[in-house]
Amino acid sequence: MQILTQARGFDLTTEVREHIERRLRFAFDRAHPYVNRISIVLSDVNGPRGGEDKSCRIRVSVVGAADVLIDDCQSDISVAIDRAVDRAGRTLARRLARQREYQHGYPDDRRTAISANAVAGEVACQAVPQL
Repeated sequence: MQILTQARGFDLTTEVREHIERRLRFAFDRAHPYVNRISIVLSDVNGPRGGEDKSCRIRVSVVGAADVLIDDCQSDISVAIDRAVDRAGRTLARRLARQREYQHGYPDDRRTAISANAVAGEVACQAVPQL
């Protein structure tokens, strides 16, 4: 899992970079075989004017699926990072669960039709006399 971090409008300190990597490894620990790359772009939208302007944009590149894109804006950069990482982790977990569900089973109506055909075939086979 490759992590790319960029900062626009302010300097990226080692403390912020370590916080990002720690949060990402915790959030994507279970899904790391499915994740190719995580790109994070931090930006200060309004510059020195203040306000709710610290943005955290996360793009998670997933193997065999569409990218997960999350954007969060807060007044504190660490809060924006935490919220965006949590949302990205939950979104990826839901997406992987749907993929597993789709791959492992049929919808209920199709499963019922298959089992009904199998039972009818077994009954038809039993009615044929043996020579």
